[in-house]
Amino acid sequence: MSSAPPGRHRRRRLPAAGAVTAVTALLAGSLVAFTSTATAGTDEEAPELIVNGDFADGTDPWWWTEDSPAAIVDGRLCAEVPGGTINAWDAIVGQDGLPLAEGESYTLSYTATASAPVTIRTNVQLAEEPWTTELAAVDPIGTGPDPEPISHIFTAGADYTAAQLAFQIGGYADPYTFCLENVSLRGGAEPPVYEPDTGSPVRVNQVGYLTEGPKQGTVVSDSTTPLTWSLRDADGTELATGSTTPAGVDDSSAQHVHTFDLGEFATEGEGYTVAVDGEVSEPFAIGDDLYSSLRTDALAYFYHNRSGIEIEAQYVGAQYARPAGHLNEGANQGDYDVPCRPGQCDYRLDAHGGWYDAGDHGKYVVNGGISVAQLLSSYERTLTAEGADGDALGDGSLAIPEQGNGVPDILDEARWQLEFLLRMQVPAGEPLAGMAHHKLHDRQWTGLPLRPDQDPQPRELAPPSTAATLNLAAAAAQCARLYTPYDAEFAQRCATAAETAWDAAVANPERYASPDDGQGGGAYSDDDVRDEFYWAAAELFLTTGEDGYRQALLGSELHGDTEAVFPPGGLSWQSTAGLGALSLATVPSALPAAERDALRAQVLEAADGFVADSAASAYGVPFPADSGYVWGSNSQILNNMVVLGTAHDLSGDDRYRDAVLRGFDYLLGANPLNLSYVTGYGERYAQNQHHRFWAAQLNPALPHPPPGSVAGGPNQELQDPIAEEKLAGCAPAMCYIDHIESYATNEVTINWNAPLAWVASYADDLTG
Repeated sequence: MSSAPPGRHRRRRLPAAGAVTAVTALLAGSLVAFTSTATAGTDEEAPELIVNGDFADGTDPWWWTEDSPAAIVDGRLCAEVPGGTINAWDAIVGQDGLPLAEGESYTLSYTATASAPVTIRTNVQLAEEPWTTELAAVDPIGTGPDPEPISHIFTAGADYTAAQLAFQIGGYADPYTFCLENVSLRGGAEPPVYEPDTGSPVRVNQVGYLTEGPKQGTVVSDSTTPLTWSLRDADGTELATGSTTPAGVDDSSAQHVHTFDLGEFATEGEGYTVAVDGEVSEPFAIGDDLYSSLRTDALAYFYHNRSGIEIEAQYVGAQYARPAGHLNEGANQGDYDVPCRPGQCDYRLDAHGGWYDAGDHGKYVVNGGISVAQLLSSYERTLTAEGADGDALGDGSLAIPEQGNGVPDILDEARWQLEFLLRMQVPAGEPLAGMAHHKLHDRQWTGLPLRPDQDPQPRELAPPSTAATLNLAAAAAQCARLYTPYDAEFAQRCATAAETAWDAAVANPERYASPDDGQGGGAYSDDDVRDEFYWAAAELFLTTGEDGYRQALLGSELHGDTEAVFPPGGLSWQSTAGLGALSLATVPSALPAAERDALRAQVLEAADGFVADSAASAYGVPFPADSGYVWGSNSQILNNMVVLGTAHDLSGDDRYRDAVLRGFDYLLGANPLNLSYVTGYGERYAQNQHHRFWAAQLNPALPHPPPGSVAGGPNQELQDPIAEEKLAGCAPAMCYIDHIESYATNEVTINWNAPLAWVASYADDLTG
């Protein structure tokens, strides 16, 4: 079975554009090109398109926004940028009237300094709506007296009689001076070819290997005969040797590779490396405590992304602290009194709280449902799986404000989202009562960077959908059984909401979110909700024991179809039946033994397929090569690892455990890019994920993502301008770039970190 069709992937985000001070709002949310320091290919005979680029003739024809007056100072154009601006495009220096020819490549170069270190955006674009962009770059500007020229090469995709060059220089709390000189734009350039920095050809799990687990890696080499590998300690002493196995061309990466296995070596330590043919891997550890910090860091992601609450330094550190967002204070719009889209309903909801979904400030019931369910399942696993450590998720285990209340911290974190989901239910007495609104987000797209408390956009509720309603039913049913020992009243609220939502979905089985509803937030459209019905029925049966829900399971077209319940391309927000099947296979219930055993056999059958996929992959990926790498491929791999971990819990068969650990090898550096996709883990890791607050690449005063944030990963469909420009022709597993504007390969989301937290918890439990 192939992965989800294009119409069901996560969304392409396009910010709105408007008046002249928002000329590049469109660009700010999406379109940024990589800086090229080369100016090779510039044709000196090509005409200069910039007028007065050396400012010898004063300021004409340059312009600037009213808030940033500019003047010639020592032969440079210097603008006084005010403090307190929110967006980069709040202050601009630019020039209009630039002719560009379709298919022609150009070199833009300039020199700039600032009175304080800043990062600006450099854009060449259509000077009017829809502000089509040909170049959109992110440029760090320093304070030094001898700055290096900055150059970019781009190819025009259309003819322009009067394009615009715009330096976006706003977005800083403190005022500063920006000075510009030697601006040039000429045709005749040779476009540079993007080559990712993959470091050593010897690829290992850069975090390390469990003492009793598999210890395999990959070498990129054109050799057709075995090579000698050497395991060395931190001092360079050789500890073991062996031979690689030529594996031919890896289809996912188009790399000629060998594999190697460190065999029985099981001495705990740090700083190990593997050398092959004169090349040395990144260092790694061998031990039993490799995943404990990842367990808590992956879960900390959710507190970081809470809506409607101050994120306090005592829990996250000063650099990640921020004010509460969306509280209806000042220009910041809020979630306490949210209207429907015009003409959709005549009531308003208090829908505060919950988690921001991804790099944007939207909150989506369909994505929030699977995310909170996987946190709840991680906790529920500690009640059912032998060797699972409940204390590691218990009260005091996470750095959150609810510590010390007698409730497991993971349940406290999940409750922040569950309360939001409950608030999204249509009130009694209203049309479609009991259903859940599909999502809540800004009316228009906002740009990056933008803290939640600075978001000026109005907030709106999207219409209810069957998919959202069933997500609510499933997650609330799970809530009802897990919170009973800690807060019986809350558990009953969840139970009532779940049953009400189920009845509403049964009465409205085909209310689908529009695939065209992608302005200001993702569409999350889904026109096949058989899987959501299956999942919700499973959770409701486990919680209530009522046979009507069991009959709904047995009557589902998906029941008994392993590939439909566990698609090879992985569980996801649009493929949720497997969540119900995993719960039915593991949670004690009134399900007849024969039906339970059949479900367990189905889990093992699916896991057998992922074991085979891992064995067939030169990089050990438990993911079918023919499924393709799409938006959020890392989450699909992680969800296959969840199935494998559950199969190991059920059977004790170490084949499943080993395939989970091989999946971690891939995610943590033993992959075609030699890059850990989890921030803070490994020597080389992703750190510029798409996020409006974790935006150090755009503003050095802001932080990179915190440790434990997983990037979406390779996406061969190239669904953002950065990917389109830089990754054209890439092999599937190479279609990734660590850039904040590559939202289709490098976003972070709650539904990607949720399975990461589940699997990290599972892996940490393996060693007791």
